[in-house]
Amino acid sequence: MATLESRPPPPKKSLGQNFLVDTRVRARILAAADLAPDDVVLEIGSGRGFLTRGLAERVGRVVAIEIDGELTQRLSDAFDEEPRVTVVEADAREVDIDTLVPVGKPYKLVANLPYYAASPIIRRFLEAEHKPRVMVVMLQREVARTMCAIPGKMSILSVATQVYGKPRVVCSVPPRAFKPQPKITSSVVRIDVYDEPIVPMDPPEKFFAVVRAGFSTPRKQIRNSLAVGLGIPPTESEVMLFEAGIDPRRRAQTLTIDEWSSLLTSAVHV
Repeated sequence: MATLESRPPPPKKSLGQNFLVDTRVRARILAAADLAPDDVVLEIGSGRGFLTRGLAERVGRVVAIEIDGELTQRLSDAFDEEPRVTVVEADAREVDIDTLVPVGKPYKLVANLPYYAASPIIRRFLEAEHKPRVMVVMLQREVARTMCAIPGKMSILSVATQVYGKPRVVCSVPPRAFKPQPKITSSVVRIDVYDEPIVPMDPPEKFFAVVRAGFSTPRKQIRNSLAVGLGIPPTESEVMLFEAGIDPRRRAQTLTIDEWSSLLTSAVHV
């Protein structure tokens, strides 16, 4: 029977596997999640179980999601006698959340995400009907900064995160905290997820179509970016912006979430 101490399979580059080994960083992640004995935690990218063990010692139930079949089997063997841990082999970008956590049951999400899949996984859970209350995720430092950006430095990812929750950077994580060591610095981000998006989006596709149009040429004034992105004359995009109370000479990265909401209301070409 495998244990967490037995020799693990080598990391797979194809899955972007960089395993956390720093106990101090693990402690920061666990503290950031504000864990309680009755919590249900969905852990994505359980890997070799380093973070899984810390979660299992603190909460009522851990659902450990791992895409690597070899690691899934190793985790299943290692936690075979731990009733609080359920190991599931799945791709977090596609998994049915309600099969992992019962409908209506609050849960938290904790994850050391592979860089290539971080944004799709975060978007998947923020946009889900059954959302986590809190997300604590490890990801590339530059992506973390973008998610948490303030007006003036906003991007599509900033808007797409902040309409669903309030993100903040918990700490930076150097390459030496992992094996094998990545070439870049990581960050831990906590997102306090809203019960409902702070922007009325019915449907969400319309809101994000406007946002994508606004960022279609981010170095240009937003009147021109919207015109290009929506395929309309600049004079029409100016009318939209004036109706929303936004100076057409501004650039998309300076808009607040509330201003994007106002712009959605005035958008008739989406």
